[in-house]
Amino acid sequence: MLFAAVCLDKPGHVDLRLSIRAAHLAFLEEHAARVKLGGPFLDAAGEKPVGSLLVLDCDNEAAARALLDADPYAKAGLFASVDLRPWRRVVGAEL
Repeated sequence: MLFAAVCLDKPGHVDLRLSIRAAHLAFLEEHAARVKLGGPFLDAAGEKPVGSLLVLDCDNEAAARALLDADPYAKAGLFASVDLRPWRRVVGAEL
């Protein structure tokens, strides 16, 4: 089952995000079978990351939440909020 996760950073935490980015990307690579799509939201100028969008393929919401909670960004307390919702692909590339 697919889930969309909208994770918004705490204001003023771009330095924290950048300092653990390598660990975050390694985590995503390690879980590539379940992380189908992802990338950062950007500020209005299109320059600084301010959050993340991930599409996860997990058995259920509990498994998706556990995966998100294990992400180095989440462990470091980067996110002000995480909205996780079941999602269905209708158009676009196969995930």
